[in-house]
Amino acid sequence: MRNLKEGSSGPDVVRLQERLKQLGFNPGAIDGQFDTGTEAAVLAFQHSKGLLADGIVGPRTFRALGLDLEVVIPSVIPAVTVAVVSRMFPVTPIDNIKHNLPFVLDALVNTELVDRKMVLMALSTIRAETESFQPVSEGLSRFNSSPGGRPFDLYDFRQDLGNQGPPDGERYKGRGYIQLTGRFNYGKYGQLIRLGNRLLEEPELANQPEIAASLLASFLKDKEIPIKQALLEGDLRRARRLVNGGAHGVDRFIDSFETGLKLIPEQLGVTAPARA
Repeated sequence: MRNLKEGSSGPDVVRLQERLKQLGFNPGAIDGQFDTGTEAAVLAFQHSKGLLADGIVGPRTFRALGLDLEVVIPSVIPAVTVAVVSRMFPVTPIDNIKHNLPFVLDALVNTELVDRKMVLMALSTIRAETESFQPVSEGLSRFNSSPGGRPFDLYDFRQDLGNQGPPDGERYKGRGYIQLTGRFNYGKYGQLIRLGNRLLEEPELANQPEIAASLLASFLKDKEIPIKQALLEGDLRRARRLVNGGAHGVDRFIDSFETGLKLIPEQLGVTAPARA
C-alpha cells in the first residue's frame, strides 16, 4: 500500500476520508480526492495521536487509523553503500566503514528506521560522535573530569544521567556509536534492546559493534517523532540537539547529512509489510 498525500486519489482515499469522518475529523467531501480539506483532517488526527504531523498517511498513521491495509515502508537501505557512506565520512578509513556499516543497517531495518531522513540521521550522528565509524569510549575532558580529580568525576553525581555517585561517572561514560552516557540510559536502552540488566552490569558491551548499532537505532527510535519534526522543518541543529543536547559535532553532522541528501534518493524500494 502506497502512502497517501495531497494529490492522491482513488478508493483508498475514500476509505481514508470515511475513517477520518467516523473518528471525528471531518475531511469535507467523501470524493476520493486527497485535497486540502483531507490534509487538514489528517494533520489534526496526527496531532491528536502524537504522530509526526506531516499530512502524509504512511504506515504509522494507517495503523493509528485502524485501517486494515497492508502497508509497506519505503526503504533507502539498498542505496546506502560503502562508497556512498565513505563520501559522507571523508576522513574515515574505508575498512572501518566496511566492517561497521552492516551492523548499523541491520539495526535500522530491525527498528523500521529505513526512510532517507532517519537513515541520514543515524549516519550523521555517527559522524558527529565518532568520526572513525567505530564504537568508541568517551575520552577525558574538562567537561567530565575536574582538575586533578578522578576520571569522569564530574559525571558521578549527575542526576540527569541517573548517576548515584562514584564510580558511576566512569562506569557509565559515553560509549558506542552514539556515546550512550549515564546509568539511566544504560538501564533504559539495555532493556529496550532486550539485554535486560546486562548493560548495567557490563557497560563495556556498549562498544561491541552489534550492540552499539542496536543502541543507536533504539535511541533514535525513541526520539523519532521530535527528530522527524525538526527535520521536516529543516532544522538540523535542533535534530542534533535532540540526540546530543548541545552543539558537539554539529558541523560534522550537518555536512554528513547534506552530503547524504545528494547521494541517496528519496525512495528506492520497499521493505516487507510493516510490523503490527
